[in-house]
Amino acid sequence: MKYLEKYLLLSLLCISFYACDKDENNNSNNFATGIVELPALRNGANDVFITHSTTFNGQKVTSFSMEYDKSKKHSRWIAFRFDNQTKQQNVSRSDEPFDADPAIGSQYQRVQADFGKQGYDRGHLCASADRLYSREVNEQTFYYTNMSPQRNKFNTGIWLTLEGQVQSWGRSCTSSDTLYVVKGGTIDKEDQIRGYISNDLSKPIPKYYYMALLFKKGDSFKAIAFWMEHTDTPKSTKLVDYALSIDELEEKTGIDFFPNLNDNLENALEATYSTKAWPGLE
Repeated sequence: MKYLEKYLLLSLLCISFYACDKDENNNSNNFATGIVELPALRNGANDVFITHSTTFNGQKVTSFSMEYDKSKKHSRWIAFRFDNQTKQQNVSRSDEPFDADPAIGSQYQRVQADFGKQGYDRGHLCASADRLYSREVNEQTFYYTNMSPQRNKFNTGIWLTLEGQVQSWGRSCTSSDTLYVVKGGTIDKEDQIRGYISNDLSKPIPKYYYMALLFKKGDSFKAIAFWMEHTDTPKSTKLVDYALSIDELEEKTGIDFFPNLNDNLENALEATYSTKAWPGLE
């Protein structure tokens, strides 16, 4: 390998996995130009951007955000963060208060009859266990805009395992750390749709589920993504087998993740990943 190629590769690894302290792109004051966890909005005719928030310790705190497609009665993605406040576990799971999201008309949302007897769980995208810092925020995770039709063996199997690992990473955050999370199920491409509830084209069932993660620890950064087929029989029980780069996930979904990052940092982080950089993954 030529010297220049070696230098560029080492520079890329330095930014992606351990973030050299002297690299100006890793300065915590200029690493992003907007809300880090939000993907680029598609802004289609039926797309609505929704953000839920709560008051926690006297401050307004964002619970989670989403781009919701009214024509498919399903979110395109859900985005949120774990930080020193939102990682807290002050409450347990609510007593399942599933309800319509007050931020959008109920006619654009699914209902209980779209799950259960149809063979699908009301699968949380932002999991109940992701938001345990207050009772109010936990109850918001039970809005139908946050529900996705998931097979029980998937919902309580490999997907739950991934959620638990992400919660572990998120709750490792200290005062200077943040884990940015984007989750979703595929609803935009016909070959990425498993079927439709009651053959209703306004109620697609995702064929794949994904996560995109960005971890900021002080002035260091790392990123990774996951892509899973929605099936009762997963190809593997090892999370490492579902890992991929953010760039690869963007190619699959057509979604631009973490567009508010400094361009140089975004390009480096999204091009590659290291499973060894994520404790418990290997």
